[in-house]
Amino acid sequence: QLQLVESGGGSVQAGDSLRLSCAASGRTIRFYTMAWFRQAPGKEREFVAAISPVGLTTNYADSVKGRITISRDNAKNTLFLQMNILKPEDTAVYYCAARVSSVPSYTVPSYDYWGQGTQVTVSS
Repeated sequence: QLQLVESGGGSVQAGDSLRLSCAASGRTIRFYTMAWFRQAPGKEREFVAAISPVGLTTNYADSVKGRITISRDNAKNTLFLQMNILKPEDTAVYYCAARVSSVPSYTVPSYDYWGQGTQVTVSS
């Protein structure tokens, strides 16, 4: 069983940066497509970014392109999300997810493992 634990969230001002981490245990992540999703209060969980098993391919939601970068270190079994130029609309709980496939997906049901989430709050 793969366990995922997010960290790095916090409260920041608009324009600031944050780097989220997702530490995996139980299995190596090098065979999984990894992704970040987020869920704002009263809204559905939405796709943010995904990265292929060896990191050659990345996919981003239009709302974060150019500001957010997903990366992974398979040797350390860790996934990252570098978030720059944060906006109040980025406020949400951010979740790390893993999919037993090399094909990326943008949908919640496509992912097999989830972390508990880390809160990001951006004030104007």
